[in-house]
Order: sequence, then structure tokens, then C-alpha cells
Amino acid sequence: MNRQAQAAVMFLVGAALLHAGTTGLYLRYVKAGLQPLLLAAGAVLIVSALATAWYEWRRARSHKEAAREAVPEAVREAVPETGPEGHVHREPRISWLLVLPLLALILIAPPALGSYSAMRTGTALQHPYGYNTLPKSDPIPLNLVDYAGRAVYDHGRSLAGHQVRIAGFVAVDSAGTPYLVRMALNCCAADAQPVKVALTGKIPPVLRPDGWLQVTGTYTARETHDPVNNGPIPYLRVTEAKPIPTPADPYDETWNN
Repeated sequence: MNRQAQAAVMFLVGAALLHAGTTGLYLRYVKAGLQPLLLAAGAVLIVSALATAWYEWRRARSHKEAAREAVPEAVREAVPETGPEGHVHREPRISWLLVLPLLALILIAPPALGSYSAMRTGTALQHPYGYNTLPKSDPIPLNLVDYAGRAVYDHGRSLAGHQVRIAGFVAVDSAGTPYLVRMALNCCAADAQPVKVALTGKIPPVLRPDGWLQVTGTYTARETHDPVNNGPIPYLRVTEAKPIPTPADPYDETWNN
């Protein structure tokens, strides 16, 4: 591709980054804290593309004027102009297919990782460095990763005698065991890993994989192990469950706090 075409593709890449960064689409790819860098990268690409296009226009214009001055008047009148070098080089049109992935990024929002990925990846629960003081409300609103850490590594000491409320998407294993899952990430969706909580008690009769649930329940010492990596998976005894909309940011960033 020539410089003008390269500038056009660069402009589209920058526009796609700005579109993703200003509409929330970027949350399907990277964590929320990277939004300023994403917007800055998009702006730099757009400015670079405009500068490249302007430079190429000026260069082509100066070459054209130099070529006209180098050709005698009689020759200029007899031979039509075909460009600065006297003939035209055409790039293969198939190279413009490079634009299709950019249009897909702008027009098609990919879904966040869900139950398919979660059930084929081992739980990534990590031992927390400490535990925040829980609010005195009942039920206690908790992040799913926080509940799992307290249930496994603190053995539910801070949860005993309280109802808790957590949210996540539904996943069901081959044996029919239902889980509530959040995909935790360090940087971007490429490194997202699931943290799973198994459900018992008053489970809804119909569960839709990838559907989001808000679950209220109590701690139970029951625990199982993930068949993928043998990681610990705590249980939650459900007393109430209701569907909720998919959150704007479907990933969990607890590990980054």
C-alpha cells in the first residue's frame, strides 16, 4: 500500500480506539484503568495519520511542479499528464481487506468471556493479603472473589452468622452442578481467569448459562475442587436468587486493588 493508503488505515485504527474508549466497548478487551492510555493512543494515531497524509500531499505536489518545469512547453502540450513520474503505479486492491477487521471492531461488539471459557479453565482463586472490615448491613454485599477468598482461606470466620449477596454469571458443569462465576483479570481479557462459587440450597429450577444472577445466601463449610486444576471452590447456600442485567464492566479487577 502507498503512504496515503497507510495513513487511511492508521486513521481508522485511531478512530476505532477512540470509539472503543469513549463508548465502553474497551471494557470487553482491557481493564477500566487503561482507558486514558487507549484514548491517548487513538489520538496519537489520528494525528500521525493526518500528518502523513499532509506530508505526502505536499511531496506529490512539489514533484509534480518540478516535473512540469523540467519538461519543455511543447512536450507538455503534446503529452497528457499521468502523474509526477509520467506513469501510474496501482497497488493491489485486495490490500484494502486490511480495513475489514477495523470495521468489525467498530460495528460488532464481541461478548465478554463466559461459561464456555470458565468451565474449561481452572479456578484462579488466590490467597488474599488481608480482608476489609465488612459492613454491618445484612445481607452483606460482597464481591464474588472476596466471598470465595473468605470462604476458602479464612474458613468463613468473618461470614458466619451473616447473609451475603454476590453476583456473577451462571455456569454449569457436565454433572449439572451450577456455579456463579466472575472472570478476574490483571490487564486484559486475554489473561482473564475464572473464580467460581458452587451453589446449593434454593437454586432456581431453570438456569441459563451466561445469564447473570444476584444471589443471597449463607456461608457453608462445604467445598469442592476444580477438575481442571484441582483448585478450591467454595459453596454458597442460596436463600434467594434473581436475574440481573449484565454489568457494564463484566470483568472483576479485585486483584488490581
